[in-house]
Amino acid sequence: MSIGSRKVLVLNQDFSALSVCSAYKAFILLHRNKAELVAEVDDLKFQTISHDFPLPSIIRLNKYINLPYRSGVMLTRQNVLKRDNHQCQFCGSTKDLTLDHVMPRSRNGKTSWDNLVAACKPCNSKKGDYTPEEANMPLRNKPFKPSFVMFLRDFNGHVADDWKLYLGAKVDFN
Repeated sequence: MSIGSRKVLVLNQDFSALSVCSAYKAFILLHRNKAELVAEVDDLKFQTISHDFPLPSIIRLNKYINLPYRSGVMLTRQNVLKRDNHQCQFCGSTKDLTLDHVMPRSRNGKTSWDNLVAACKPCNSKKGDYTPEEANMPLRNKPFKPSFVMFLRDFNGHVADDWKLYLGAKVDFN
C-alpha cells in the first residue's frame, strides 16, 4: 500500500472516532498543530529533502468538534452494498447487484436503511412487488442502520490493529 493511499483514523479531542482521512491530510493537520500524533505506522516515513516524519496511523484533534446533527452513516447505494457485504440478501450472489425495497415502494415502503437490501437483478425481478415472505424468498440478514463506528470497523475494508481500541470491541476484526 502506497503512502498516498494510506488511511488515518481521526479522533476527536475526547478520543472518540470522528472520521478517516488520507495520510497527507493527517500530516497537514499535524504540521499545522491542529492535531497530535497518537500512533504511527512502523517503518514508514514521510520524507522531505531535509527531514523524515512519522507516518500517522491515528491522530487526535486538539480542539473538540461538536457534531450535534450527526445521524450516522449516509444512506447511499454504495453504503448499503458495503453493509450487505456486496452480496444479494436473497441468494448470496455477488454479481449484477442492485437495491431492493423489502416492503415495495408501491406499497408505501420507505427508502431507508431498514427497508433496503442488496439484491441481484434476477432475485429483485423475481421478488417484484411482493414482500420476501409473500415471494417465499427469505432474507439472509435483516436490514439495519449501522452506526458510524460500526461502519468504520465492520464495513470499510481493512482496519489497522491500532485502530481497534478506538472503534469498540468485536471478537474478530479480520
